Amino acid sequence: MKTYDWLVIGGGITGASLAYELQNQGWKVLLLEPISTLENATRYSYGGLPFWSGNSPETRELCQEGINLHRQLSDVLDGETEFREINLLLTIRKGESPEEVVKQYQGCEMPPQLLSVEESCELEPLLNPSAIEGTICFPHGHINPKKTNEAYLKTFTRLGGEIAKETVNSFQFNQETVVGVKTNKNTYSAKNTVICAGGKTRHLGKQLGIKVPIYFTHAELLETPPLDLKLNSLIMPANDQRLSLETNATQPEKEQLWEEKEQKLAEAVIDPGAIQFCDRHLCIGQISRTISDFQPKIDEKASESWLREEIGTLLPDLKDVPGKWQHCLIAFSPQGKATIGQLENYQGIYVFSGFTSPLLFAPPLAKRFARSMSESD
Repeated sequence: MKTYDWLVIGGGITGASLAYELQNQGWKVLLLEPISTLENATRYSYGGLPFWSGNSPETRELCQEGINLHRQLSDVLDGETEFREINLLLTIRKGESPEEVVKQYQGCEMPPQLLSVEESCELEPLLNPSAIEGTICFPHGHINPKKTNEAYLKTFTRLGGEIAKETVNSFQFNQETVVGVKTNKNTYSAKNTVICAGGKTRHLGKQLGIKVPIYFTHAELLETPPLDLKLNSLIMPANDQRLSLETNATQPEKEQLWEEKEQKLAEAVIDPGAIQFCDRHLCIGQISRTISDFQPKIDEKASESWLREEIGTLLPDLKDVPGKWQHCLIAFSPQGKATIGQLENYQGIYVFSGFTSPLLFAPPLAKRFARSMSESD
């Protein structure tokens, strides 16, 4: 039986950044991820870094820490993250009051810039002027999430970290202490185990008999090949319906539904938006659903049709572009607070998941987590 200081379950941005930071502190670390290709929320995210969004002393400090880290990350890791700074345009739907919508952003670290329809279309010519009342503009960071994830993993292994493409089937206990895991291939022993499985965290905890306060939405989007057209900005709606969906789906009276099969916790919502990456491919999204099943049945054709209709209204040139429908799980915690730390009533088992903006917040928090573990050892 192989023995490690840390077992990290999950190879997305949370697991990759935390495994790297733990290994960088001198620990012996094994990362467990069954999928050889990245097919998760990290893979299909827009890649945005909302460093303007801090609304408290703590989140403002973390936003600044996160953007400073990303500005240097390509020089630190063994790979290019494609970091850049772009405009984020939050679209205000036709019929909405710009003055009312902008109020929800007044507490942010950076003041919102309310743009008229004409100013919005000057910054982003692909916008349909008849579909909006204007936009809210913020300076925004952006990375290629897939390449960033790969760079973390590559550097992690160069430092001596190990990766096993295996599925965790059970935890190994010594009374109330987790002392390792059993996978579909091996048994591993470790002083500490941390779950970084994103949207699969709740499913994994339920399967293994540990209740973890993490929920998930099913996100659907279109991914295109590289295209000749040019989208200058990251486009997202100013009124994000997904946040309301998450609040609705986690009301106390719905808690039991999460433990049952084929339960729809709330009606699906769509937040039309798009981003073009440096290689000119686009991600267009997104539909969000709260369904208790880990792998629900979704009508892909109907979903794609809904996506194309909504994005076609906002960005007409994108309605009929070639693209493939994709699906992933997005983890979230109630009240938007990530779950970080040791699980209650257990020793040796931690959770690092449920981030609202994982690309921005997970890397600096992984650094803090690893340092605190070294200092307390």
